[in-house]
Amino acid sequence: MRLTDRLSHALLGLAVATGALTAGAGAAQAAAPATTATQPHAPVTDAPAVLGSAAYLMDAESGEVRFSKQADLRRPVASITKAMTAYTVLKQAKPTDKVKVTAADVRYAAQGGASVAYLRAGDVLTVEDLLYALMLPSGADAAHALARVYGPGVPAFVGEMNDTARRLGMNDTKYVNADGMPYRGGGYSTARDQAMLAKALLDDDTLRKVASTRYHSVGATSEHGSYSWKNTNRLLGHPGVLGVKTGYTRAAGYTLAFAAEHDGHRLIGVLLGETDSSRRFDTAQALLDWAATNDR
Repeated sequence: MRLTDRLSHALLGLAVATGALTAGAGAAQAAAPATTATQPHAPVTDAPAVLGSAAYLMDAESGEVRFSKQADLRRPVASITKAMTAYTVLKQAKPTDKVKVTAADVRYAAQGGASVAYLRAGDVLTVEDLLYALMLPSGADAAHALARVYGPGVPAFVGEMNDTARRLGMNDTKYVNADGMPYRGGGYSTARDQAMLAKALLDDDTLRKVASTRYHSVGATSEHGSYSWKNTNRLLGHPGVLGVKTGYTRAAGYTLAFAAEHDGHRLIGVLLGETDSSRRFDTAQALLDWAATNDR
């Protein structure tokens, strides 16, 4: 065979091979999932830095995940636990129902450095006022009083908390007390599960009002003395912010469940395992601002 003939055959074979490779690559590309089509918002790489152990941000209406970092990592959540306490109480109590504070409630809260609402034994307060005592100053005394009455008894109430968690789809959550203190291990949850809880809590008018309140005062009556409580959530007062709950223990670090409304969208987020108290609020606000800016 002449050199020119051999060269022609070689070039023909190369063209066929190249065409096959091109067709194969095109087929593979067509078969690959279109990842960009499922991300209508800015990629996570554009999001603010989150230095805590876990974080989650979602659109409450659509369920769309706006940010996620170790969202299913089981961790202690500290006093965010009290959001479940409040939610569980209102599944069986009316805000106008009354509860008498006992010496046992006060003694329980005095141990282990728990946050307290400085309730006084013998005072009779409405459930609504005790919810403020629970959610604003994060009173373990209020948590104990509510759990004791609506269990009845704290162990039964904790069982109801866990049953409620299952009903809400919080499958990576276990409560061991009504306040989130590290007694009996302190329990665990995840950023994703706590966002589910925050959504359910904010869907309740009474709990949304309580969680969004910066200050609450109770005047003295014949049934109780006067009280004044300030919310520990420093995000409140920023435009659109709705709460939800702060927490801290040495094991959990600083925690925060937060929410805000922007242009008809309710964003709900959770930060767990932060090592700096102020930074959790700065990070939460940065995430809310970033999500609002990238909302299309």
